[in-house]
Amino acid sequence: MWLLRLAWALAVLGVAASPSPGPGPSPSPGPGPTVPPPDKASIFADLSPAELRAVRTFLMSRPELGLSPSRGGPLAKNTLFLVELLPPKKRLALRYLDQGGPRPRRQARAVVFFGGQAEPNVTEFAVGPLPRPSSYRPLRFKGGRAIPFAARPMSQLEYELLHRTLAEAMEPLYRLLRDSTGFWYHNCSQRCLTFTDIAPRGLAPGERRSWLVLQRFVEGFFLHPVGLEVLVDHRDPDPRRWAVQQLWYNGHYFSSPQELAERYEQGTLAVARLAEPPSRQLFSSYEPRGRFATGTPTEVHGAKVCEPQGRRYWLRGNQLEYGGWSLAFRLRSSAGLQLFDLRFNGERVAYEVSVQEAIAFYGGHTPAAMQTKYMDAGWGMGSVTYELARGIDCPEAATYLDAHHLYDADGPVRFSSAICVFELPTGVPLRRHFDSDFQGGFHFYAGLEGQALVLRTTSTVYNYDYIWDFLLYPNGVMEAKVHATGFIHATFYTPQGQRYGSRVHSHLLGNLHTHLVHYKVDLDIAGTANSFETVDLRFENISNPWSPGARPHVPPARVGSGWHSWGSPGRGGEMGPPPAPAPTHVGLLPAPGNGPDPAPAPRRYHLAVTRHHENEPTSSSIYTQNDPWEPLVSFEGFLHNNETIEDQVTAW
Repeated sequence: MWLLRLAWALAVLGVAASPSPGPGPSPSPGPGPTVPPPDKASIFADLSPAELRAVRTFLMSRPELGLSPSRGGPLAKNTLFLVELLPPKKRLALRYLDQGGPRPRRQARAVVFFGGQAEPNVTEFAVGPLPRPSSYRPLRFKGGRAIPFAARPMSQLEYELLHRTLAEAMEPLYRLLRDSTGFWYHNCSQRCLTFTDIAPRGLAPGERRSWLVLQRFVEGFFLHPVGLEVLVDHRDPDPRRWAVQQLWYNGHYFSSPQELAERYEQGTLAVARLAEPPSRQLFSSYEPRGRFATGTPTEVHGAKVCEPQGRRYWLRGNQLEYGGWSLAFRLRSSAGLQLFDLRFNGERVAYEVSVQEAIAFYGGHTPAAMQTKYMDAGWGMGSVTYELARGIDCPEAATYLDAHHLYDADGPVRFSSAICVFELPTGVPLRRHFDSDFQGGFHFYAGLEGQALVLRTTSTVYNYDYIWDFLLYPNGVMEAKVHATGFIHATFYTPQGQRYGSRVHSHLLGNLHTHLVHYKVDLDIAGTANSFETVDLRFENISNPWSPGARPHVPPARVGSGWHSWGSPGRGGEMGPPPAPAPTHVGLLPAPGNGPDPAPAPRRYHLAVTRHHENEPTSSSIYTQNDPWEPLVSFEGFLHNNETIEDQVTAW
């Protein structure tokens, strides 16, 4: 498992110590998770199944939209692809939360694929008011740009049509695939090949050409490439015009399936013959196998989490309370967990903390490997939040919540136990001191147990399983953490490929790659009038006032840049305004190159600080994956506003 961390401390005013549990009656576990949310937190709540159905029914009834069901039929039709909450504008939400203003209108964001038009496009709409929608209006991206049809995410229907195209194209290769792998694609029954598609889909805006990696369809098929990769052009809404443009087999390129088949029949092809996969203990399976030669038994259960006095957190609808913390949360179908109105000891410290994007860049020798630059919001990473296993994904004692998504479907789909909440012992005291008398005794010992509350979900984006955590600590610290697990994105081994990775099995290369995760942190520490400064520290040579001639190195002197601090002017006491340390980070980021950059700008910065703007709600979009050259959301544009950041500070 690979661990990527982003942690920060939010310094707050008036921090009150949480009392430690002691003898006496057990604390109340609080309202159950099915209790409706408090009125104020509900403005951030995800759409209910009834609201999702109401939006779909309303839009399907509008004759001017001409919508058809998503599943089945041609690709050249108008379909509703996504429905999710459209969060209220920040200024309206704060007016309601803090000033007793009117409740913001509840609206949905709807994404429609207009494929049945002479000029196909994608349009987003705001639909409302909920729960009984009666109107819709188009949503515009910054700059008013239209959404190209080629930039749309893949749909299940397009995958089905792609499968048919590939099956027809693979017919001439039946003998080659059968003889070399024991599996085939055309007209198969049990010994079938499957494929994984990679992105970006082409080399320039408007293209939709996907490299498909063929694999044996066994458990963990991601680790069973057969050495064949196929480039399919599927830009045209009419799949009859789709075509295979190129193939790569075992280190060599071919212009057509027929050329590759002829080379095999002539005996001039370097064939990669794969061994028959075993029926048991396949290396790619999750079946436990093998034993340690020494050590303790591993077949017995390990340590478990328990709650000896019941839950110490309250969960009411989408509002979560723990110790001094309170927040509202939602699970966006498009991008995942989003937290709002984070307060500690009753005072807001952040308006929003949310996942924006997960990126993975690969290197390799095969065409698929060298092309792969995954941007997982384009794969609906918030909608693939499958069921969490009790005792493995989360403790048995955790609270489990369902999620409902309307993403590439003809109605809301329920994902059971997609979110969990639990308190976790950290294994390290929050604070402790042993006050020795240096004579074999002590004056006192004091310590505080270390615990944290975890809000967790997962995203299974094909081979990768991202485990997303937000952790709340009793001292005012909040941490965002993501674990990447599942299967590696691997390609077929060739000797030339060793420059780009490691050989992990007989015909398998683990490709070198980099993970980047982007977060939004809209800080409102003691109000929105926050400022930001960047300082650096260096050693300073001074004369020692109590020992002439000695010149100690005394830190710190504040110069230049390097350390980041937020503060609220005019707040605090004699110690001055409280700073909020910046997000910490790990790893390296690539520098921008020349020419079109097939990756979003957020990858270039460990930390970027901007002023909040209502037309800059996210740093990426579901369209960036398939059109990274001219992204609809240009994060670089956020940074070129040439404005002084003295309030509404947002960190990315």
